[in-house]
Amino acid sequence: QVRLVESGGGSVQAGGSLRLSCAAFENSACVAWWRQAPGKQREVIAVISTDGIGESAKSLSDSVRGRFTISPDDSKRATYLQMNNLKPEDTATYFCAAGPLRGGRIGECLYPAWGQGTQVTVSS
Repeated sequence: QVRLVESGGGSVQAGGSLRLSCAAFENSACVAWWRQAPGKQREVIAVISTDGIGESAKSLSDSVRGRFTISPDDSKRATYLQMNNLKPEDTATYFCAAGPLRGGRIGECLYPAWGQGTQVTVSS
């Protein structure tokens, strides 16, 4: 099972920025950032997937597109979530998840491995 460790959470004022890091001990075809706010369901906000032979894809949820970016650093087995123009509604616990492609299809992922989560708090 892939092991994941998140870091980079914290408290920031609205309009500020944070960068979350997800360190993996093994490679995965898919790495995603999810978040869960108090009383709400966990939602996926950013995904990067690769088929291992040159094709890759990134996707962002409507709620973060234009403000957040997901990027890999293959040399470090790390995936970053750069979060800009943060809003109070971004307050949540952020999780990194990883796993294989579903049916070998780019952009469709399974997430058997999860990190412990890192808290992001945005004040108005």
